[in-house]
Amino acid sequence: MMPERKIRIGVLFGGRSAEHEVSLVSAASIINALDTSKYDVIPIGITPEGRWLSAANALALLKEKSGVDNLPEHLIVPDPRRQGLLGIHNASSSNVENQAEGMEVKPLDVVFPVLHGTYGEDGTIQGLLELADVAYVGAGVLGSAVGMDKVIQKQLLENAGISIAPYSFFLMNEFEANEKDMINSIEKKLHYPCFVKPAHTGSSVGISKAHGRKELIAAVQLASQYDRKILVEKSIERAREIECSVLGNDEPVASVPGEIISSNEFYDYDAKYVDGKSTAIIPAKFSKAVTKKIQQIAASAFTILDCAGMARVDFLVQRNGEKIYLNEINTIPGFTSISMYPKLWEASGVKYSDLLDRLVQLALERHAEKQTLKTTFKPKNEWYR
Repeated sequence: MMPERKIRIGVLFGGRSAEHEVSLVSAASIINALDTSKYDVIPIGITPEGRWLSAANALALLKEKSGVDNLPEHLIVPDPRRQGLLGIHNASSSNVENQAEGMEVKPLDVVFPVLHGTYGEDGTIQGLLELADVAYVGAGVLGSAVGMDKVIQKQLLENAGISIAPYSFFLMNEFEANEKDMINSIEKKLHYPCFVKPAHTGSSVGISKAHGRKELIAAVQLASQYDRKILVEKSIERAREIECSVLGNDEPVASVPGEIISSNEFYDYDAKYVDGKSTAIIPAKFSKAVTKKIQQIAASAFTILDCAGMARVDFLVQRNGEKIYLNEINTIPGFTSISMYPKLWEASGVKYSDLLDRLVQLALERHAEKQTLKTTFKPKNEWYR
């Protein structure tokens, strides 16, 4: 008998995002851990300017920030007949459209997006992959978009009865037109300290903790560099930062929760990636009842927000579990060597390589299920002629 063909998996990384560098580190961990006896791994890098590349050394060149101009471009196009990467050789941005015919095609069975942040985690790449009819790991268009928008996410969770910290939000044009009244409203509703966040970033990029009016104004100005929609949250003081990983499609399961001990006042970008001083307690020290409640809320939020494949759900927990606030959900969590998503599953009995296998299988199962659905309809009369 002929051996079963390897699964052709495109690992998609980099991108036009403030989390570009985090994506590169996550992708390196995933590529190194994928079992090459099962998979043909095809690296697909996107530069900070948006140029698509595919070569064995694409990841290394993006990390070095040099040599990418010498690589041929490879694109996924929204044509379901292609279902793969199209190579564009010796093509400049001005003549790409004229090279549509006769391009090299690298077929793909599944794509693993490791694009943290904008243009990757927000439904944009997912929409392209849906149009291309290629299976992909993680949430679909809606789940990705809602997971990325911290405000819409909170509104849906709040409507479903899940506890979240008090918050306000505004668009920057509103703030600039009526700054004094908006600051007074925030101070009256939320008090200090409070957190100021761009609505559509991750990895704590652009986030500040404000202890007074001067810091609040500066925090808004920083956040506005990354987004036009700004979220302000009441700080839940003396809360424990808890994370829980979720895996599955229609019947998600949650890992043991873990606790983050931040090296800074809050778990900012430096505390997450740079200084190496933050620590994690896995599993978090809670009673069985509190642990189960955190897991139930995490799985419930995953379903409410229409997620799929994977997500990491972050909580703020007070008084040993008497009060549990869901902070946010992350639909493409970090996969670096220090990332909580795989570490929590490892503590739950699922090895890193097995976790990747399961995520690929979930993507293929979800894609196969979609293939059973009709995308055409024949009316009784051809009324449109």
